[in-house]
Amino acid sequence: MQWASCLSLKTSIEDALHDCAAGIHSELGASPDLIFLFLSPHFAKNYDEVPKMLRRWLQPAHLLGCSAGGVIASGREAEDCPATGMLAASLPKIDITPVRLQMDGLPDLDAPPRAWSEALGLPPGSHQGQSPSFVLLADPFSFNPEDLTRGLDYAYPDGVKIGGLASGAGRPEGNVLYLDSQAHRSGLVGMALSGNILIDPIVAQGCRPVGPPMKVTGCEENRLLELDHKPALEVIAEMLRGLPDEDRELARTSLFVGLLTTPLRSETSRRDYLIRNIIGLDAERDVLAIGAPLRPGQGLQFHLRDKHASREDLRSRLQLYSRARLATRPAAALLFSCLGRGARLYGMPDHDSALFIDRVGKVPLAGFFCNGEIGPVDRSTYLHGYTSCFGIVRPRKS
Repeated sequence: MQWASCLSLKTSIEDALHDCAAGIHSELGASPDLIFLFLSPHFAKNYDEVPKMLRRWLQPAHLLGCSAGGVIASGREAEDCPATGMLAASLPKIDITPVRLQMDGLPDLDAPPRAWSEALGLPPGSHQGQSPSFVLLADPFSFNPEDLTRGLDYAYPDGVKIGGLASGAGRPEGNVLYLDSQAHRSGLVGMALSGNILIDPIVAQGCRPVGPPMKVTGCEENRLLELDHKPALEVIAEMLRGLPDEDRELARTSLFVGLLTTPLRSETSRRDYLIRNIIGLDAERDVLAIGAPLRPGQGLQFHLRDKHASREDLRSRLQLYSRARLATRPAAALLFSCLGRGARLYGMPDHDSALFIDRVGKVPLAGFFCNGEIGPVDRSTYLHGYTSCFGIVRPRKS
């Protein structure tokens, strides 16, 4: 496989597409097998024309992309400016299946795996012992991907699912999704990739644990009543009193809940926790509302998020990946990062891209700043916020 990426800051959509296409053409020729394309909202009036315009210079077999509140490509993160990012690939002997869905086209959650395969137009289960990998892009106003990812985890438990929610618009039908020759204003688009290809996910939720690990001993749906057999709010107050002044002040605006998605182990690390928002508090009833369903006995630990925690979380995960003994080398990467990260969080541009290059290496990379990020935690796939989700692409075998 061969990959190439390009970023253009040209202010004309025609010039920007030509700029990127020239860079891709010089490395891969005129007919790549797959192009990922991300556009800033400065080009909104031209969104629907883009697939046709692109084909003046490139004739990709497949196109997947969306509008982007910020564009990432070639080591740069272009925020609050006109930008076009492209990642293209020549993928011989790799099967590429386009996916197009609306919410009303999803099977019931209790449907068998075959129903999910049929909805996507894919063979059921794994093929020759290999599950496909999925790159998914959804419109945040019309498609909640959580039902889909649960279904895909059921039908393809070994397949990686990664992606993000389109951004750049504040109203329904303001975003765009690209799938091959079509531009869509709602639903979900994606690609299923199978054959000699792997996507290694890295999901950095950007938090650090505070206070002790605990167990949920009382809950109703997403309402937390007891921790370690004590009233939840009493436990939180005690935990906050034990924090340093700086952390206690940070907790006023950036306190989150980390949930273990697998049974509590004797030794845990922050990598086991799914980070979720605290969405409400009822002091009279001593109840804390969490942005996820709870279950009795579930492991829980509170977390704080700031730029230092986000940097260290990503650095440690990338470092761990770089030290892994992989059978093949990374060939490219996709990055789906929250709109709340980037220069807004770090006070400097290109942070996550630069850290990736420093720890993993300089490979073609592209992506965008999302309204929500899709990626796995403990082998189950979730919709995240404030997260950077990398999908590192490499051959399954050399």
